[in-house]
Parts: sequence; structure tokens; C-alpha cells
Amino acid sequence: MFSRPLFSASLRQAARPVARQALLRPTPFLTAFQQRLLSDHTREAIEKAVSSAPVVLFMKGTPETPQCGFSRASIQILSLQGVNPAKFAAFNVLEDDELRSGIKEFSDWPTIPQLYLNKEFIGGCDILISMHQDGSLAKLLEKKDVLAPLDGSDPDAE
Repeated sequence: MFSRPLFSASLRQAARPVARQALLRPTPFLTAFQQRLLSDHTREAIEKAVSSAPVVLFMKGTPETPQCGFSRASIQILSLQGVNPAKFAAFNVLEDDELRSGIKEFSDWPTIPQLYLNKEFIGGCDILISMHQDGSLAKLLEKKDVLAPLDGSDPDAE
């Protein structure tokens, strides 16, 4: 697993997609106000990050050196589940304050870490733990075809 470089200063301030925002928080005043907090430029940068791999984790620290217990637990769960490192990207929100606040606005989720599978927001550490415990995470990861091959070979490497 690896960490990717974060957003440059020119890619700051993101806006949450309007359709998702309307579903999650239907209050018209709050929705319009939140859209003004973040620029389209950073929203596009976050969308690019979310699209960078089938499994994307926004976390505190890196997979090798998580900087909080929740990020560590999320990495451990993804590792236990057998997520293919070639299909995984991690972004350290501690390196960029705009990313740290922008990803919370983008997902309408107040905490970090945050997991995305095939551009779809799954949830934070509490959701991952629950899904891991009830077996639904294993089924979802298998369905999304993001698990490492059992024989150790990588069919996507060719």
C-alpha cells in the first residue's frame, strides 16, 4: 500500500456534488451555504483523487505510519480483507488543511478516515468495523473485484 502526493495550493477549496448533497442534507439554506464554502476547483481535485484507484482511503498519516487509531484500524481491516495494493490509494489529510476540510464537505461525513470504493463513499472507521464484523465488507470488496489474487499473482500487471 502507498500514499499519494496531495493537492497543491492551487487545487484547494472543493464543493460537494449537488445531487449527493441534496440527498444527505435537504435543508435548502444549508445546502446553498455549503456550496459557497468550497470551490469547483478543489471539488474536481477531490473527484480526481477518488477516481485514482478502485479503493481510496483518506486518512491521517500513511498506510505505513498511520497517525491515529482510527486510520490504523481502517488500514488493518483493508489488509485483513485482502485488498490488492495495486488497486489501493491513500491520501494523508494531515499534509493539506484544505483536503482535510474539503473531503469532509465532499462526502458530508464529519470524520476521517473515509473510504471510497469505485468512486462511491462507503463510510468511516466505525462503518468499516461494522461491515467487517458482519461480513458485508468482504462481500462488497469481492463484488467490486478489488481483492488480491489468492495465488499471489497480479492479473492486472500484464
